[in-house]
Amino acid sequence: MDRLGRSVLHLVTLGAELRERGIGLHIVEQNIDTATAEGRAMSGMLSVLAELQRDLIVANTRDGLAAARARGRTGGRRPRLSADQAALAQQMYDAQDKTVQQIADLLSVPRSTVYGYLNRGTTVPAVAGPTAHGRR
Repeated sequence: MDRLGRSVLHLVTLGAELRERGIGLHIVEQNIDTATAEGRAMSGMLSVLAELQRDLIVANTRDGLAAARARGRTGGRRPRLSADQAALAQQMYDAQDKTVQQIADLLSVPRSTVYGYLNRGTTVPAVAGPTAHGRR
């Protein structure tokens, strides 16, 4: 039942819309029939509890992430290139003496990784077709 709506308000609105269309909802697992007043009341209570549970999970997750950050932990993937390697890739690219594929081969990373590090600090206008330097 908690998968049916995003919030209590959404679930109540959905229930009202179904009732207006003459559609009753019977939840077999919990034996709730929204065609009856008792069923509607029970579905409302369960939806409030489901939203409370979700809010508690979100709050606990935030607290856990904040505690991890306070201990110096960061989430996500580790960067594939060090700051020095990224700077070197940018220098080689700007000098136009190596293609992106050659830079990727030198650093032992895929070409897409090199593209992800190029011009990170600046905004580069979008160019149709080949990159700004005419290489892929």
